[in-house]
Amino acid sequence: MLEKLFKLRENGTDVKTEIIAGITTFMTMAYILIVNPDILSATGMDRAALFTATALSAAIATILMAFLANYPVALASGMGLNAYFAYVVVGKMGYSWQIALTAIFIEGIIFVILTLFRFREAIINSIPANLKYGITVGIGLFITFIGFQNADIIVSNDATLVSLGNLKSITVILTIIGVLITTLFVHKKVKGALLWGILTTYVLGIICQLTGLYVVDEAVGRFNLIPKELIKLPPSVAPIFCQFDFKGAFALGFNFLVVMFAFLFVDLFDTVGTLIGVASKANLLDEEGKLPKAKEALMADALGTVAGAALGTSTVTSYVESAAGVAEGGRTGLTALTTAALMIISLLFSPVLTIIPSFATAPALILVGLFMVSA
Repeated sequence: MLEKLFKLRENGTDVKTEIIAGITTFMTMAYILIVNPDILSATGMDRAALFTATALSAAIATILMAFLANYPVALASGMGLNAYFAYVVVGKMGYSWQIALTAIFIEGIIFVILTLFRFREAIINSIPANLKYGITVGIGLFITFIGFQNADIIVSNDATLVSLGNLKSITVILTIIGVLITTLFVHKKVKGALLWGILTTYVLGIICQLTGLYVVDEAVGRFNLIPKELIKLPPSVAPIFCQFDFKGAFALGFNFLVVMFAFLFVDLFDTVGTLIGVASKANLLDEEGKLPKAKEALMADALGTVAGAALGTSTVTSYVESAAGVAEGGRTGLTALTTAALMIISLLFSPVLTIIPSFATAPALILVGLFMVSA
């Protein structure tokens, strides 16, 4: 059955290899289950609901990729796009998160239409390579900045806009240690280096709380780090499900179009760049360097964005971390299907994953941004 669905022999792979590759991809991108709720909750959205929405939207989009395109590519809420959602559209511009979700929902529908008529491929082929690189670098620097900000390594300053925070703070110290540990994991090519970096920093935080170095004080954002339970049914997405504000969005007129176009513009390059990069590594490109089944892959991405907006999360896009699974031999949609299954299973561990603090996720943000710049 799996052979017939995913054409394993034709692609020079087998079930065991595909499953291992899928697990590897999950390990490298599972940090999004922690980081995305952490970023989007800054808008006032329910963090527990965001965890469920992040996992479900990733699973749905990745399953679509598995069956529509048969590619070993996983999808989830995009880094950079979630930061733009929280800190620019809602934080800087002052719009509600409901309006931001409406922009993403409409953007997703537009992408579905553009994909049906192959406009996305035509647009991508007409954009200069240097502009594509510039967009990636800009987003990377923005993500790194958000990481420093979340860790309080830099703080706002009326005179200079930003300044150094209190480097003697225990949360800042833990973040710096986390960056060093995660960098070591990456250097040693540990699978899931970012996730292991987050978890290691979190465990160090628990040790600090138990020894009195980290004092719980909710007034200054220091919450209890020790979960009351490990496994329970996933939180409901009801607080953020289909919370669109079409009336408010259309009342903004041109300003709403600016927000929607920004999401559309970044997602356009992010998706195609990732697909080409991962497909190239998996030897899936044709003789002309083009991506077979590009329409199907882009459709999975577009439908994933629509589903993600309905569930209550930011733009869903293809993940460059999929290259880790490809490096392990992943060549078909079975790799993606395995990753999607693990996303669903992770829903049971919400008590732990939703309590992980910003100082533990900040190292991943800082390094992901730098990776985007170096790429």
